[in-house]
Amino acid sequence: MDSKPWLLNKRVLPQHTDHAGVMWHGAYLNWLEEARIHSLEAVGLLYRELSEEGLEMPVTSLRIVFVSALFHGDEVLLESFCLPKQGVRWPWHTKFLKCDKSLVAEAWVDLVLVRKTDSGFNILRKVPEKILIALQDLQNGP
Repeated sequence: MDSKPWLLNKRVLPQHTDHAGVMWHGAYLNWLEEARIHSLEAVGLLYRELSEEGLEMPVTSLRIVFVSALFHGDEVLLESFCLPKQGVRWPWHTKFLKCDKSLVAEAWVDLVLVRKTDSGFNILRKVPEKILIALQDLQNGP
C-alpha cells in the first residue's frame, strides 16, 4: 500500500476479554468501527452529521484473520487503510499490531453509502461531493 495508515492506539481492558483474559473476538469489531469513525472525523466527515442527513455507511462484508491472541493489558496499534472505491463499496483494511509490530490480526471490511427513506435504505451510486472528497482524502492517509 502506498498511502500512510490511519493509526489508533488501544489497550485491552477487562471488558474486552473472556474469562481467561484473552481478547474476545467480538471486541475487534468495536475497534474496527472506532478506527473508521476516528479516521472519518480526521478528514472532517462527522458520522453524526451523516446520520442527521439520513446517510449511513453499513458494513456489507467483513473478514478477520486472527494470527495470535491478545491479553488483558496488551497495547495494540490499529493501522487502517481506506482503499479505492470498488463500485458502490468502500473497502477498508486494518492491521492489529502489538508494540513489537508483530501482527495479531488483519481485517477487511466493505461499507456502502446508503440514504434512509420511508421504505428502508437506498444505496447511493452517486456520492455527494463533500463525502466523495473526504473519502478520497482518507485514501491518502494522514
